Amino acid sequence: MGRDELTDAVADAHRRGWARVLATVVRVTRDLDAAEDAVQEAFAAAVELWPVQGVPDDTTAWLTTVARNRALDARRRERTLARKLPLLIVPGEDAPMDIEPIEDERLRLVFTCCHPALSLPARVALTLRLVCGVPTPDVARLFLVSQPTMAARLTRAKKKIQAAGIPYKVPAAHELPDRLPAVLAVVSLLLTEGHTASRGESLGRPELVRTATELAEVLADLMPDEAEVLGLLATVRLAAARSAARLDGGGLVLLADQDRSAWDRGLIEQGCELAARAMRRSMPGRAGPYALHAAIAAVHSEAPTYEATDWAQIVALYDLLLATAPSPVTELARAAARSHVTGPAAALDEVTALAADPRLGEYYGVPALRADLLRRLGRNAEAAASYEEAAALTANEVERSYLLTQAAELGGRGCRQG
Repeated sequence: MGRDELTDAVADAHRRGWARVLATVVRVTRDLDAAEDAVQEAFAAAVELWPVQGVPDDTTAWLTTVARNRALDARRRERTLARKLPLLIVPGEDAPMDIEPIEDERLRLVFTCCHPALSLPARVALTLRLVCGVPTPDVARLFLVSQPTMAARLTRAKKKIQAAGIPYKVPAAHELPDRLPAVLAVVSLLLTEGHTASRGESLGRPELVRTATELAEVLADLMPDEAEVLGLLATVRLAAARSAARLDGGGLVLLADQDRSAWDRGLIEQGCELAARAMRRSMPGRAGPYALHAAIAAVHSEAPTYEATDWAQIVALYDLLLATAPSPVTELARAAARSHVTGPAAALDEVTALAADPRLGEYYGVPALRADLLRRLGRNAEAAASYEEAAALTANEVERSYLLTQAAELGGRGCRQG
């Protein structure tokens, strides 16, 4: 087996099996840290053994067996295995598997890790890292913090779980609503990272989009009347509908320039219908963030052209979203939408003010939007400099190439494509 074949086999096994293997092993260890260590050891063993033994037909089963054995070996060294093994491998206080409210193993583990003893950001970040396998640097970018800051947060969260003796226990049906906001955030951020990767040679990460889609679908089956779940699934559908038009010859195509005939009209109809249901099921005047995100995506998707988009409605929806879930990134998106209502000059003032927010200090979206507004105002030299600044802040090579191309077309002389 060649090195490239091995790399592909291990990557595919990680994508398909990480969450399932972790879900099984954590039932043995009752300790997330120990379970993660055992699973990582199993993947290391795969790198060593698969070139000799060949890739097993069922890689997830192979990894589960190895990881479980490593976890049990660790417990033997602690001289506790003989006493605790019967309780570890047979669910004790947990409900029997056939009557647990969540049948999907990955979603079950997501709900389990989103324990209310942790703060909402901590449980979301920890679940993305441990359950979904998103690397710490990418989790940090999703939360607009530095990698050391996020690493410290993850460490504190795991220590709190251990110190407080928080058990690995699948939540009962009546506990699910309290954990739902964190679970929705996990799936939403997984979709965000999959749609546009924080770094790398590709625009997105299809495996994360696939996982987010599957989790959103299972959530909708589990909670079919929950407005926020419907909103999340609507957003997933609408993002998928437009995905084919986002690249042209490997280059990024922004929404304004996309060929809308390439959009999947069937998925758009599904997404818009789900978005409408989400808004109808929301409490009057109190739609949640996922229903509102879906409504915004639906307005974009229903517009026959970019110019014909109902920008005033989008601005109004962003106003509701900011009142419900304040976020500097949402403020930036509102400024972009508002530029099509009141003009780029007024929006530029908003972006200048937002640039002072320390949370956006390393976010490429600020100079990227500023560049677009300056270009529309005819201030090409300033626009080129802002495009170059944005390119320096993104680690996604497809985005970086697009931004540098825009800068070059406007006569930029700063960053050069490499």
